[in-house]
Amino acid sequence: MYHLTRNVGKQNENKVLFQDKSEIKTILVTRPNHRLGNLLLITPLLQELENNFPDSKIDVFLKGNLGPIVLKEYKNVRNIISLPKNHFKKLPAYLYTWIKLSTQKYDLVINAVPESSSGKLSTKLCRGKYKIFGDENDKKTEPQQHIAKLPVFNFRNFIRGNQIGLDFAVPTLNLKLTSAEVDNGKAILREIVKNDKKTIAIFTYATGTKCYKKNWWMEFYTALQNRFPGYNIIEILPKENVSQIDFAAATFYSRDLREIAGLLANTAVFIGADSGMMHLAVAAQIPVAGLFSVTDCNKYKPYGGRNIAINTNKTSILTGIKQIAHILEEDDKKNNLIHYFPIFNSNLKPA
Repeated sequence: MYHLTRNVGKQNENKVLFQDKSEIKTILVTRPNHRLGNLLLITPLLQELENNFPDSKIDVFLKGNLGPIVLKEYKNVRNIISLPKNHFKKLPAYLYTWIKLSTQKYDLVINAVPESSSGKLSTKLCRGKYKIFGDENDKKTEPQQHIAKLPVFNFRNFIRGNQIGLDFAVPTLNLKLTSAEVDNGKAILREIVKNDKKTIAIFTYATGTKCYKKNWWMEFYTALQNRFPGYNIIEILPKENVSQIDFAAATFYSRDLREIAGLLANTAVFIGADSGMMHLAVAAQIPVAGLFSVTDCNKYKPYGGRNIAINTNKTSILTGIKQIAHILEEDDKKNNLIHYFPIFNSNLKPA
């Protein structure tokens, strides 16, 4: 499929020149993939579109059933068009969704990931005045760009004549948790730990070769306990309800993604391998330490803020924990500064 679609869109470069923001009222973002992380990684693009076209209506072309959950609080998102996750088992529904997409008309269509064959096909199939396939500007953006930033940069290249530069900060991943969801997460966490100490959240699972062995996690967990005796440690369990540390820590299990994120929003740091849960923690707006051994750090690292990626092929467990300690120490310094100067820093907002 990649070879069949690799030239789709390239011949359309500069076919229609963008003129005026007021032209853009309806937008389609296409990312037909069912994985949680890949869905969360398009939230910076959705925020960028909302910032530039606050009155626009955005449709999102996805796969699976996570769209309404993840994008629940995105007010500009009008429709979520979803392909069934198991399309061979639901072939009529799968084909109907493609046919439905072909009848839609948009002012702007954006393929979020240039390497996606189905993303390119859907961009070509639907009707749109302007289309961004994603690889028209591959010579204008730096190589090895983070997967969350690339579609934003492609969009900015498209409208750069309207004073939108590549140097402005790209929005971070954001689930847009409500205050009620965060408060509920706080209550759940308090019920688990039963104290006022800060909490470190760990996630010991991941798919395939990204999942670290039990002996690695047991060594890491022991070192974490020794380095942070004043912190709670809680393990977020996957839907498979398994633990690489044999449930040695306090645990939290839920199938509700927003409930998980609400709890994570009340923790001091999240530690886990490259996974959808790692990106969910980023979208909950907390510091994240991502563990990488097989996937590309530059492309998939926890994006934004003070998040860090630890290449465990080159970094020892103790060195990695020192990097995590630096995140927590920075938080302590910030909190102590604001507490010590309550009047002079009353308008000071964290970076």
